[in-house]
Amino acid sequence: MLKLSQNRVSVIKALAHPTRIRIAEILSEKTSCVSELHLQIGGDLSTVSKHLTIMREAGWVTCCKTGLHIHYSLACNCLDEFFRCIDSLSSPSDCC
Repeated sequence: MLKLSQNRVSVIKALAHPTRIRIAEILSEKTSCVSELHLQIGGDLSTVSKHLTIMREAGWVTCCKTGLHIHYSLACNCLDEFFRCIDSLSSPSDCC
């Protein structure tokens, strides 16, 4: 059970950065290469690439090399549902 908890922590931590959340949002709409993501996010190209590596190692994204480009996509289709769940937790609740 501890191993499962540790795995969950590492998967969730891989999204615990504003840039990685934004990458996930973009990839939920379409597959993209690093340069396309860089245009939408800004910052250094190498930083975007590093964020993608962290996300890939955690299992959030997969990649496919086509010619000179590596295209990234989400590894699971549940991320939108996960974000909706988080958004509902962020809403103020009427607690006692």
